[in-house]
Amino acid sequence: MNVFLWLEKLSGLIVYELLSIEQGSQLASSLDFFFNDIFKIFFLMVIITHFMGILRYFLPMEKIRKILVSNKLFSLDYFLAASFGALTPFCSCSSIPLFIGFIQARIPLGVTLAFLITSPLINEVAIALLWSVLGVKVTIIYLIAGLLIGIIGGRFLGSLNLEKYLQDFFQKISAAGEVETLKTKKISRKIFQEISKEAFEIIKKISGYIILGVTIGAFIHGFIPQGFFENLLDKAGFMGVPLAVILAVPFYSNASGVIPLIQALIIKGVPIGTALAFMMAVVGVSLPEALILKRVFKWQLMTIFFGTVIFGIIVIGYLINFSL
Repeated sequence: MNVFLWLEKLSGLIVYELLSIEQGSQLASSLDFFFNDIFKIFFLMVIITHFMGILRYFLPMEKIRKILVSNKLFSLDYFLAASFGALTPFCSCSSIPLFIGFIQARIPLGVTLAFLITSPLINEVAIALLWSVLGVKVTIIYLIAGLLIGIIGGRFLGSLNLEKYLQDFFQKISAAGEVETLKTKKISRKIFQEISKEAFEIIKKISGYIILGVTIGAFIHGFIPQGFFENLLDKAGFMGVPLAVILAVPFYSNASGVIPLIQALIIKGVPIGTALAFMMAVVGVSLPEALILKRVFKWQLMTIFFGTVIFGIIVIGYLINFSL
């Protein structure tokens, strides 16, 4: 069931009925993509920031945080975060509201980054599509590769103590004191207004970057010609993996949306590792995601985060190519 179907219908109504853009045109594809993602991301932002605000108010989040932190044996905390990311059907930009919610809940930054890495890389729709078009073997490789990048990348980033490189507003959220339990608190209109005010303050601080990021993604989605990436990667040879990652950065899609392109790459003879590296880079290190995260991360954390993800994708791509 597509919970965002009503938003997709609304974006289609605006583009094809209200604006009367010709269906099938590049402009229509770009605008439909823009409105659909804008509606979906802001809808998620409103719901998740309010939900996490209420959760912070009522639940003993310090205990929850301690439980998660206590599961450090064999990096279980990172595995749980990465696995949860794999279960969420979000693109990179749509994952950010939930990531901010984790910061609100004072979950350790490295664990939240494991979620942020894995959430766009893997989702159940992409798994089903890969299974149907490329088979079980490629699907399992994709799933393991995405989880490894999330777990190892999150673990590495968590060891660097990067909280100081969150933007000041989010540092304050991350460093907030322990909240009381449900037994000692009651909801009221005034309390809900305060929670809502904080939620919309967060949304306001990153809204401009969301719009800019989705605008760039929509332009690329609608106007980059078909076959552009296939032709370049087919001729790249050994340097295909890093080239695939570089080419993927300005591209913007979710994992399921880019699978037809991956199928085309493999059919044309592009190695599986190169094709999967391209797919993971499209969904995991997109320029629109970077523009939105710029409002949450300082440049140092931006550089380390994306550098870690890019390095992980390139290593995984080469390992897959050499092992198959």
